[in-house]
Amino acid sequence: MQDLGKMVFILGLVLVIAGAILWKTGGLGGLGQLPGDIFVKKGNSTFYFPIVTCIIISLVLTLLSWLFRK
Repeated sequence: MQDLGKMVFILGLVLVIAGAILWKTGGLGGLGQLPGDIFVKKGNSTFYFPIVTCIIISLVLTLLSWLFRK
């Protein structure tokens, strides 16, 4: 049970540090504005869905989880 507590604490610290870095640097650069992301603006309505960004993030997380499992 103590190992789980340590893991949750470390994960929380990593998230806080990552959040602070993203906050201070203004985001992830061009990620979220890639070609293929859906952006529709009609009148006062705007719809934005970063489909390509979601696919890239999914691939990166899948590769990382695969590497850490090995």
